[in-house]
Amino acid sequence: MSSSGHGHTPAAWTGVIISFIGFCVSGAFIVMANVPGFWAGIVLIGAGAVVGGLMRAAGLGQEPKRAAKPVAKAQPQEG
Repeated sequence: MSSSGHGHTPAAWTGVIISFIGFCVSGAFIVMANVPGFWAGIVLIGAGAVVGGLMRAAGLGQEPKRAAKPVAKAQPQEG
């Protein structure tokens, strides 16, 4: 398990759960040879990504990591 807490946010969980349900729906309908049901599952997979992104934009996701400040290099002293 990652110690950084990567992805442990309401936005990530919601997006993954919706996408997983879409994957299950698509899989079931492809076995039943039902093309419209398959595409409905594909739409759910995309909806999971959109919902997760909107929730992250609303502040329910992980804050983006900032780049580390550059370390100043030691300058040789004149003398």
